[in-house]
Amino acid sequence: MKRLLAVGLLTFSLTLPTIAPALDSSAGVLRLNAVVSDLDEPWSLGFLPGGAMLITERDGRLLHIAADGQIGEVSGVPNVRNAGQGGLLDVMIPRDFATSRAVYLSFAKPQGRSEGTALAVGTLNADATALQDVRVIFEMAAGSSGGRHFGSRIVEGAEGHIFMTIGDRGDGDQAQNLATHNGTVIRLNRDGSVPADNPFVGQSGAQPEVWSYGHRNAQGATLDAQGDLWVVEHGARGGDEVNKITRGANYGWPVISYGRHYSGLKIGEGTEKSGMKQPRHYWDPSIAPSGMVFYSGRLWPEWQGDLFVGSLKFGLISRLDGDTMQEVERLQSDETERVRDIREGPDGALWFLSVGNGALYRVTPD
Repeated sequence: MKRLLAVGLLTFSLTLPTIAPALDSSAGVLRLNAVVSDLDEPWSLGFLPGGAMLITERDGRLLHIAADGQIGEVSGVPNVRNAGQGGLLDVMIPRDFATSRAVYLSFAKPQGRSEGTALAVGTLNADATALQDVRVIFEMAAGSSGGRHFGSRIVEGAEGHIFMTIGDRGDGDQAQNLATHNGTVIRLNRDGSVPADNPFVGQSGAQPEVWSYGHRNAQGATLDAQGDLWVVEHGARGGDEVNKITRGANYGWPVISYGRHYSGLKIGEGTEKSGMKQPRHYWDPSIAPSGMVFYSGRLWPEWQGDLFVGSLKFGLISRLDGDTMQEVERLQSDETERVRDIREGPDGALWFLSVGNGALYRVTPD
């Protein structure tokens, strides 16, 4: 059973008197309040109306944290293959949840002896104990093997479409092959059908779900204030990228990269090539970026429009200036150990999941 540190998600009165750890930042002192601890490989969180939330754990557990702090496991999760980097991955709560009660989950779905990135949707019942009418509405074309590079962030687009990232599954050349889903961002209608205006609909040999391609392993995705989609993706040795996603665009992996193979050998043809998109920012050395969010400025006006990205490698949160897309600050403490997901809460607080600490934190001004 999980150990709850905070009683309410909105009021945050604590079960025992405590002072949250402090972290100095360019916007002043931050307080990092541990809300839930003893999580096992947490991957994603999503906010529900009224102060509740959902958290995924990679082994296949979906947790409901009520507004009063009570934690329960939600049944009905689809069959998940917990292998390597795969398992139960992202959770997305659509904007119409109050009426639809729909919950979207990405996961590694068994495909014979291997597994592939898939997307399911179900309806959360009234007491939040079960997903009902769960159905898999997409799974990547079978054929990949190994437990690497599932990608798997889900974003509800500004017009209501569903975007999902899929990694190259460790087979980089396939990210340039439109006949597969490897190394892509896909775009679906809410029911999993293919929008008629997707860029490769009707193209012989191409997967119609593909929106963009040439990605290595995008483990973060979010919308900016204008409703445009951005992703962060893992490079190899160096070359982690921030990319603004454009319809039908090729982002170059593995033909171009700002990193090198783990062996130190050169990747592809260099850092640029005609017809292939350049990243808006890249890290070298790699930080292993994961969750990301553009901040509204609600609690910290000086950070309005800035991008916050979690790091799985260096135990930090990277802040990028929203205008230049250059890294301007690193927020680092014992609490930011292997940050898997980061979100802005309904009240403007920043929330993040630490895999290293197995905990969910809420960040507020001092």
